[in-house]
Amino acid sequence: MNSFIDIRHPERIYETEPLPAWTYLNAELLELEYERVILPSWQFVCHQNQVREAGDFATLDLWRDSIIVMRGKDGVLRAFQNACRHRGARLLDGDGTCKHRITCPYHAWSYQFDGKLAAVPSEKTFPGLDKSQLGLKELELEIFCGLVFVRIAGGGPSIREQWGELAQELAPYRIEEMVPAVGVQISEEWACNWKVALDNYLDNYHVPFGHPGLNRLMDNELACTINRHGISFSKSAIRARESHVWSERMYQRLAPRAFANLPEDVRTTWLFGFMPVNIGFDVFPDSMDIFQILPKGATRCVIRTPLFVRPDVRREARAMQFLANRINAQIGHEDKALCERVQAGLSSYQYQAGPLSEYEMPVKDMHARLRAACPIVTLKERPMDGTLCRLNQQMIEGAQPASSVSAMMPVA
Repeated sequence: MNSFIDIRHPERIYETEPLPAWTYLNAELLELEYERVILPSWQFVCHQNQVREAGDFATLDLWRDSIIVMRGKDGVLRAFQNACRHRGARLLDGDGTCKHRITCPYHAWSYQFDGKLAAVPSEKTFPGLDKSQLGLKELELEIFCGLVFVRIAGGGPSIREQWGELAQELAPYRIEEMVPAVGVQISEEWACNWKVALDNYLDNYHVPFGHPGLNRLMDNELACTINRHGISFSKSAIRARESHVWSERMYQRLAPRAFANLPEDVRTTWLFGFMPVNIGFDVFPDSMDIFQILPKGATRCVIRTPLFVRPDVRREARAMQFLANRINAQIGHEDKALCERVQAGLSSYQYQAGPLSEYEMPVKDMHARLRAACPIVTLKERPMDGTLCRLNQQMIEGAQPASSVSAMMPVA
């Protein structure tokens, strides 16, 4: 397989070919990716303005895990595993407010807002029970630009460390002031592997042809900026030439004057950012959404796109938000259709992917990170069923001879 050096980061070598097709179809690999890639990464849960008061909570359901973020009576935001310490029952769903305590719907064990176990029905029937040792499992939490992230398997750099100087690109949009949009669908299931959706989000190469409306509206920057942590972003500026589609044309006309309190360049610029391993930031003058890709099966994923808007009731602001939602809904439909077509093609007999463009640099970077976490994906052929996890560990330890790797390949 050929490789090349990224001229912006000479120390980084990228493969010119994407991951093998089998890696987008394999259930055993998904188990490994979940453990080694998803769980150690930061996951978005909610905006800080969704959980302002004591008892306010929001939840996030990952593939096998669920998370609670809750505001304590002391004003502190905390994250917990969404499982009762008694028998593991799911405690809370969606978002809302607990009036007094978190109470398990199974046996009514109850917890304070800081996660401490408060009460156990029929406590005398649990000899020697030490409630101080049975609080909810607390998880790592970080607030970044007003957005609340949680990491289940802790350790590694903070979000601010990852973004570094690139965080300055988000600052003018004042995301921390935004509030949740009302009446917007925020979750949809796509019939594709989570990495298909991931590759698509990272790939600017498809924008001119795959998103004709976006291409009419914006002068899209196909190249991107990327740092050593895999944080990347690209910008798109509103075109001077007006679109023939009314929603796009009206957005072009309104944008320069609708938010006079923002810097002039921000009013006419869309920013698309990415944070490994599955979080996109789509930031607009009027609003922003998180594009979060959550695996649900070998060939299924959930796309979570919570939308946040400026708390601005002016007619121009509402019109901008309406137009942006209309435009972005079409972009979402197009991406879903494209990803599902890719997934169908990947199943073709002995399919081998072609080279990647330099406009797909973030795809190359993310694939390099996946290869480092799960070296099994470097194999061109699918390992024999039942051997994948063991073989991956041997490859990590550097103890797997090539002859043994060949022996574990399925017979054609």
